[in-house]
Amino acid sequence: MRNRLMGFIFIAVTLILDQATKFYMISDIMNPPQLIQVTSFFNFTLAWNTGVSFSLFDSYGDVGTYVLLVVSGIISFVFFVWLWRSKNHWLSAGIGMVIGGALGNIIDRIRYGAVMDFIDFHYELYHWPAFNLADTFICVGVVFIFIESFLESKWEQKGEKNA
Repeated sequence: MRNRLMGFIFIAVTLILDQATKFYMISDIMNPPQLIQVTSFFNFTLAWNTGVSFSLFDSYGDVGTYVLLVVSGIISFVFFVWLWRSKNHWLSAGIGMVIGGALGNIIDRIRYGAVMDFIDFHYELYHWPAFNLADTFICVGVVFIFIESFLESKWEQKGEKNA
């Protein structure tokens, strides 16, 4: 029960931070849209991603948006089921971050028809694709899930219980 609660707290915190930063960026910082150089390797910029990670599949228009909404919804539902069955804090936190990030990007697709990205890291002329906090939480959540998977296999090897 505590693991589920932890997962739902991570969903809520992830979703709130993601949507709050996007709202602040679009209403205050990027009004009008601009490039803001923060450091020699980091900018804030406004980018709209109609595809998936790194703008893959972004040339399919409205059909692509609807397909991605359905696929994201199904994947989120599967993760909700996984969270409900989770018996580990690391796993619950990781799943919660993945769900929260996915929901944040789903909300963007519904509201804007694309995901709003604004974090831009670069080195000289090479730019990492712009991303947002939802993407960051999804990546960190996946790392938590991998850590839990690794720790679980270690505990099983030692005959210890996974807590």
